[in-house]
Amino acid sequence: FQLQASGGGLVQPGGSLTLSCSASGFTLDSDIGWFRQAPGKEREGVSCISSTGGDIYYADSVKGRFAISTDKIKNTMYLQMTNLKPEDTAVYYCAPARYIDNIGMVKLDFGSWGQGTLVTVSS
Repeated sequence: FQLQASGGGLVQPGGSLTLSCSASGFTLDSDIGWFRQAPGKEREGVSCISSTGGDIYYADSVKGRFAISTDKIKNTMYLQMTNLKPEDTAVYYCAPARYIDNIGMVKLDFGSWGQGTLVTVSS
């Protein structure tokens, strides 16, 4: 299967951006989420949503600013990002994912990460 992230770009601090993750060979009847990797830092989990949509996780750093959603008809996941900060600058990736208590957000498959989409927050 393939998950392709898109929608990144350059945005000023305080601005908004919506990322999309299109799935092929993979249905959104599975847990899925967003990760990001900032320059010089380790990849981190940003947000994930369960297959039913009933369980949603946000990293503390994005709570209240980001919103994850899925459109099962379009087989696409979204990440609406508002009030963006320079520290949100990163390459964003989508992948099968789940939040596990005491462990954190984990990638559920052993496949490659894919290309990701670059978000740059700068004035």
